[in-house]
Amino acid sequence: MRVQRPKGTVDILPGVSDSWEKVEQTARDFFKRANYREIRTPMFENYEVFVRSSGETSDIVEKEMYDFFDKGKRHIALRPEGTAGVVRAYVENKLYGPDIVKPFNVFYIDPTFRYERPQAGRQRQFHQIGVESFGSSSPLADVETIMMGHDLLAELGVKNYELHINTLGNSQVRQDYHDALVNYFTPLKDQLSEDSQRRLEMNPLRILDSKAEEDQQFLPNAPKIREYLDEETKVNFELITNTLTQLGIDYVVDDDLVRGLDYYTGIIFEFMVDDKNLWESATTILGGGRYDHLVEEFDGPETPAVGFGIGEERLMLVLKEQNSDLFTDQGIDFFITNIGEGTDLKAVEIARSLRAQGFKAQYDVDQKKLKAQFRKADRVNAKYVITLGAKELENGQLNIKRLSDGQTIDLSLEDLNDMKNIMKKLED
Repeated sequence: MRVQRPKGTVDILPGVSDSWEKVEQTARDFFKRANYREIRTPMFENYEVFVRSSGETSDIVEKEMYDFFDKGKRHIALRPEGTAGVVRAYVENKLYGPDIVKPFNVFYIDPTFRYERPQAGRQRQFHQIGVESFGSSSPLADVETIMMGHDLLAELGVKNYELHINTLGNSQVRQDYHDALVNYFTPLKDQLSEDSQRRLEMNPLRILDSKAEEDQQFLPNAPKIREYLDEETKVNFELITNTLTQLGIDYVVDDDLVRGLDYYTGIIFEFMVDDKNLWESATTILGGGRYDHLVEEFDGPETPAVGFGIGEERLMLVLKEQNSDLFTDQGIDFFITNIGEGTDLKAVEIARSLRAQGFKAQYDVDQKKLKAQFRKADRVNAKYVITLGAKELENGQLNIKRLSDGQTIDLSLEDLNDMKNIMKKLED
């Protein structure tokens, strides 16, 4: 029997992985310019970590999480999202201490796992790009997080995206809204899906996120959280939205936006991409919000926090459609061809020197005939070919050819030690 990859996973092969690397490096550079630093947490955690964060009634915990008992009989789960592990690390490593600058800002780019139906842009092993900011309850922290999401998508070349925003208010607002939803859905309980019947008892807000046909008919007339906002929440929400307007960031106030995790409080948001070449309707590409009580859930001190996450697989689908230049094979800078006795070692030395100067360089380890070496240079999309023969080696000279137009120049071997200046001549 042939061994195959598990369902819901993909092999990211050379060529495609180059595009992933570009996206991830763009994100890393972007986050670092905002003074966010990278955090790397374990790929698996104790099961309780995700129950505390995502909520027992969330689809993640109920249906999608990969969990198992290890050889020590510990209940372990592969991470289904990034925030919980970061919060656990924040508390366990006492990153809230007095010597830590607040807010404490981090980003991550990690593989994550959910057992769900594989589809375009959604796999059982997927990758999440995320940021978390701990320690500030200021509305500007919300604005900063939303602005970063907006500007990162722009920098990556995403088009036709729209910010949807809502607020879950404070604890009293959420309690009042909870009671209103219970009052609304209780008479309809027998007509709801089995999942929603259970959620009605535990967390009726989850019903609003249901995709079940039985539930969909009742959602348009369900109470809206804006009807229960207190004055403080309204002022905070208006301050955030007004600031976004002043920054030129357009948004839609979306009453139906609830997010799929139980830990959110206050502002929640999603950036949705409308592209008919990809989806019939606008689809979320980035989502996040404020979660001011999650650190306490992990037995840490009261700590306001806000963040967002991006599903990288879905992002790559969008970029392939909207910014295909990212997926263009950039090739290498130099391919060194050689022929004649003693030229093989020199070709290796030249490649090594060029690499040390920051260039991409390759030579033919199989030392095939010169014509075959030129074919390989073309196949690896080399910009320039350096040709070295026994005569050139003896004279200390070599030839460089630009493949795009055939332009050539002769150089001394010593010139190779200062190729950045030589490249300027070639490109003028």
